[in-house]
Amino acid sequence: MTHERLALQISAGTDVGKQRDHNEDSAYYSPRLLAVADGMGGHAHGEVASAAAVGALADLDASLAEHAAEHDGDLTSVDLAAALTGVIPEIRRRIDDLAAEDPTMIGMGTTLTALLFDGTRLAIGHVGDSRGYLLRAGEFRAITHDHTLVQSLLDEGKLTEEEAEFHPRRSVLVRALQTGSTAEADVSVGAVQDGDRFLLCSDGLTDMVPVAEVQEVLATVADRDAAIARLIELANDYGGQDNITCLLADAHPGEPEEAEGVVIGAAASRPTERPAAIPGWLEELLQD
Repeated sequence: MTHERLALQISAGTDVGKQRDHNEDSAYYSPRLLAVADGMGGHAHGEVASAAAVGALADLDASLAEHAAEHDGDLTSVDLAAALTGVIPEIRRRIDDLAAEDPTMIGMGTTLTALLFDGTRLAIGHVGDSRGYLLRAGEFRAITHDHTLVQSLLDEGKLTEEEAEFHPRRSVLVRALQTGSTAEADVSVGAVQDGDRFLLCSDGLTDMVPVAEVQEVLATVADRDAAIARLIELANDYGGQDNITCLLADAHPGEPEEAEGVVIGAAASRPTERPAAIPGWLEELLQD
């Protein structure tokens, strides 16, 4: 069975919010990869950790772009889930290395939600409480599951959905990518359909704005830039207690643009050099 090839049209936005004095969120997007990382609030150097996560994903994306260029733009031979699973230890290593160089960074960490796309399929990897949503044919649903204390209580039936949505401890994480961590990502795969709309966002949006209002914006505001501006405006109207970062992608028939990845947020001011050699796990993954 031949699947119609799709391309993602992507818009992005980030805002410091109304309570913080700097942005600890980092995000990255390209025709193949979207990622949002939220440096852990209340810990040292959260922006460094989120930038490290985004940097590792940017390096992964660069290798995937080279592979696609050598295969007429085709990534369908790549195991997307393995790619996202494999990059997580690299992120942890970079965070640990930074803390080893500067002990004031011990305790820093980040969430991560990343979406990898090959034209017909996606893999989504997730650690923490930065969320992914899908709007498909009018149906809106989460495609990530929060790694938080409140979500655990909800799963155990100890809280209702209404109690959980704005619980005072909703940001307490039970899994994150931080110094000394062995955390792994939840990774899932699925098909992408024409007309799908994906939102990746930090909890600066979802801790402020009711999910029903997020859904309404995605369903009624067709222009991606306008939709992101509205989501950020809503988060700030509700108090803007944290940094707010959103990536919005629409899937439509077509070939992906030959565009370089874009970094926004904290990582944009922390340039990193790409490693001279492709890591062994990735080199093996990309072998023909």
